Amino acid sequence: MRSSLMTITLSVLLIVLVGWMLVAGRSLLLPFVIALVVWYLINALSEAVRLIPIGTWHMPRALSFPISLVAIFGTGIVLFDVVGANLAQLAQDAPAYQRRLEDLFSQIAQLADLNDPIELRDLLPDSVVQRMVTAGAGFVTTVAGSASLVFIYTVFLLLEQSSFDKKFVRLFANAAQAEAGFKLRAEINRSILHYFSIKTAVSIATGLLTSAILLVIGLPYAALFGFIAFLLNYIPTIGSLIGVIFPSLLALVYFDTLAPFVAIALGLGFIQFSIGNLIEPRLMGSSLNLSGVVIMLSLAFWGAIWGVVGMVLCVPLTVVIMIICAKFESARPIAVLLSADGNIADMPQMPNSGRPAADLDEAS
Repeated sequence: MRSSLMTITLSVLLIVLVGWMLVAGRSLLLPFVIALVVWYLINALSEAVRLIPIGTWHMPRALSFPISLVAIFGTGIVLFDVVGANLAQLAQDAPAYQRRLEDLFSQIAQLADLNDPIELRDLLPDSVVQRMVTAGAGFVTTVAGSASLVFIYTVFLLLEQSSFDKKFVRLFANAAQAEAGFKLRAEINRSILHYFSIKTAVSIATGLLTSAILLVIGLPYAALFGFIAFLLNYIPTIGSLIGVIFPSLLALVYFDTLAPFVAIALGLGFIQFSIGNLIEPRLMGSSLNLSGVVIMLSLAFWGAIWGVVGMVLCVPLTVVIMIICAKFESARPIAVLLSADGNIADMPQMPNSGRPAADLDEAS
């Protein structure tokens, strides 16, 4: 009994310590985490390009890798330029939209014949529009400011990735454990790649359709809201809701009639509902096997620690934790609690004996 209590106490202390380190080291960890994502995307895109058949010929990795590298960094530079320009223009127009929103509240109060009219500052803080724009600009500035550090981390990861397998083998005491470790890594990679490939495809479709609707109706900053819809689509549940609210509110204060507001709200709502509830679940299937409650708790946890980046990465991080916990008998109850239906695949556990890891290294 005393041993079990000691184990629980040490586990809780370890969790608290890790959580404190994640929060305290946020400024140092976030650029490296973003670099890991970029490095992973470059390698995944390189493999995808290499597998595209051109007749009977496949592009060699020596050619697909630099193409992927240029594509990822080039796309990032263009996106930040477009988003930064749109945010700068929106920051200039924010005071006018703030006044228009206040006038709209006054008109609603007059139509409702309220004795004590409700004003915007009663519901939202003063200069709410300008503060939201400033917060968005601050986020972009922060990411752009750490871009050089992210680039350096990514370059070093790319230069050293050829030795990762050799180092990974040496982490284990014997060949059986190393082989199980490689299988575990392959399963994690397969799950994350499946998630990111489908999520990226539907996010791109969401962003493009959002921009198209806003361009047709004539709302400014269509490219900015398309990028916001693309980014927010990675955030479970609340991301799609926010992606509809922002452009709808702008349409409410930008146009003189309610027709564009209704059209944008219904159009974007239909896009988010169709993609998020009909198309994406069919493509994603049950491969993630995560509980909805766990996803929301993970969203709150990682969002509190790492902000928007944590919200975007909350699902992959939870999937990794669940897969790793499922491999160890003592941690399998955690994996069962994280899963949607409690069915954890009966995968082989990490063995304790076997050939030395050096033998596996020599055999490979």
